[in-house]
Amino acid sequence: MDEQQSKRSGAGRVLWLLVLLAIVALWWYFRPEGDPGATLAAQRADAVAAATDPDDILVDLRDDATPATIAAIERDVGVRLALVDDTAAATKLYRAHVDPARRDAILAQLQARPEVEIAEPDAQMSLFPLETVPETPPAAPAEDGFPNDPQYKYQWHLDQIGMPRAWPLADGNGVIVAVLDTGVAYEDYKSFHLLPDLKGISFVDPYDFVSNTRHANDDHGHGSHVTGTIAQVTHNGIGVAGIARNVKIMPLKVLSGSGSGSVAGIADAIRYAADHGAKVINMSLGGAFPSTVLKKAVAYAHGKGVTVVCAAGNESRGKVGYPAAYPGAVAVSATQFDESITFYSNYGKDIDIAAPGGNTRVDQNGDGMPDGVLQNTIALGDPTKDDYYGYMGTSMASPHVAGVAALVVGEGITDPDRVEQVLKDSARKPTQGYSVEKYGAGIVDAPAAVLKARSSTGGYQFGLGLLMAGAVIASLRRRGGLGVALGPSYLVGVLLGASGLFFLPLVAPGASSLPVLHALTHGLPSWDLSLLGPAGHGNIVFFSALVPLVLLAIGYHAPRARVLLAGLAVGVAAHLAFFAVAPLAPIHVPAVLGTTALWLLGNALVCLGLARLALRR
Repeated sequence: MDEQQSKRSGAGRVLWLLVLLAIVALWWYFRPEGDPGATLAAQRADAVAAATDPDDILVDLRDDATPATIAAIERDVGVRLALVDDTAAATKLYRAHVDPARRDAILAQLQARPEVEIAEPDAQMSLFPLETVPETPPAAPAEDGFPNDPQYKYQWHLDQIGMPRAWPLADGNGVIVAVLDTGVAYEDYKSFHLLPDLKGISFVDPYDFVSNTRHANDDHGHGSHVTGTIAQVTHNGIGVAGIARNVKIMPLKVLSGSGSGSVAGIADAIRYAADHGAKVINMSLGGAFPSTVLKKAVAYAHGKGVTVVCAAGNESRGKVGYPAAYPGAVAVSATQFDESITFYSNYGKDIDIAAPGGNTRVDQNGDGMPDGVLQNTIALGDPTKDDYYGYMGTSMASPHVAGVAALVVGEGITDPDRVEQVLKDSARKPTQGYSVEKYGAGIVDAPAAVLKARSSTGGYQFGLGLLMAGAVIASLRRRGGLGVALGPSYLVGVLLGASGLFFLPLVAPGASSLPVLHALTHGLPSWDLSLLGPAGHGNIVFFSALVPLVLLAIGYHAPRARVLLAGLAVGVAAHLAFFAVAPLAPIHVPAVLGTTALWLLGNALVCLGLARLALRR
């Protein structure tokens, strides 16, 4: 081997070593911080201390429990097990009505049985206090510009999170957001009606876990108000605006018209949402005491790729309520117009982020209206009427974060840990009075979150693609096998395959809202996000070597196209390798094909082999 070949060989080894080091470094940087779901033993340590109905207990059986097993439990323990609702057959969550004098003994018997995962008293959860303080703004003419909603001028809370800069960037891209609340005014049914400022929103898979029906209508007002913050129809010339105007809402009624509901119904609704395609759950409800059943449900949803956002509570205390305090939940405190934490908001070590919750006792911005969070909802307790009301509470703060989370998910980051990290990393600190216990990472910042979701990982993916591209060329030159003239098209292919035009939102924020340009801001495998929607993101056909293989088979005999497609194959290899070590979204790999990481890395190697084949003599 002559000196020149020796140098090439050394350079090639250095590049491949850099590729390996880059993959390890990316894995380290993006590695999970730990299992958000607690072990069963740890879950059982959370004894329920809430004020409960002494006559009801919850029994969560193993998912493989058979009718014979259930009959044996009923016979041996002396209880009658009934599913908590019609959706609970899959989750095996039962309720038993017991003699209060025997409750503790029955619980001990059930907890000792291997078929029983959890046995605990049923508890009530409710809306937090200080929630329903309605204020109706004066009528206003339509606005000029975007948005043209006439009451938008009173929505200081949307300005606080930067929505004027976020609307041109993202709209939610069809993400399903489940609202677990008092229901939603989403349909014309009996005495209920669709809110005028929700007309045009898609509603999917509604369910009423209070009355056990498929009509999850709002008979209180709270759930519709929360939904408005997330998805109020924006720029329709009426009413007010919302955050993620192109999401789909899953109305799940878990609280009655009085604002309370059972842990059993809430836990079942969480599982239902996760099993029916929701990618974000908002829970503007809670209680001061833990429930193992509810904790397990949050862990289940998190494990299925759902970002769970919860209100921290309105008791003005230094402890976050439940379910917000559970691992896998994003706990949200509330700010007012001047960005200080409100007088009612809970705070503490479990706070993750802050968002506008409002304060109807003040008018700090001097617009003539108390500084509540303004949305369209039904009149309090009267579903036959509606108007625009300002509410305050951490219940109002939570949907601001859920809406921004939906924008992030719509950009392709669907793993809940990654979504939470994007929200935290992009949050901004208030101008004064910041503390971690009150604000968590800071105040949610919608445009910063969207830009971080689009651009931060793109840079890493393109950098890894460049390293791989150089390593492929060096290895071919070392053996004298490079058979085509390289040019800019090689790097263009790497860019399209690895990261797409990830920088486009930074230089032209509005342009990438167009479907074609939205796809081009992602690496080729993640084009499934634009073609199949967020629910289809992680499609195994896209996240494989199949697309580069087909394209190279078509364009192999055209030298110029071959160079571009070789670069594309290298870029796809980088994109797959990145997702193997930084799982931004779950990749739907059947178990028979091995683990997700092995599938992605194996197909990345195939892509590199295809690139070498295309560039050889």
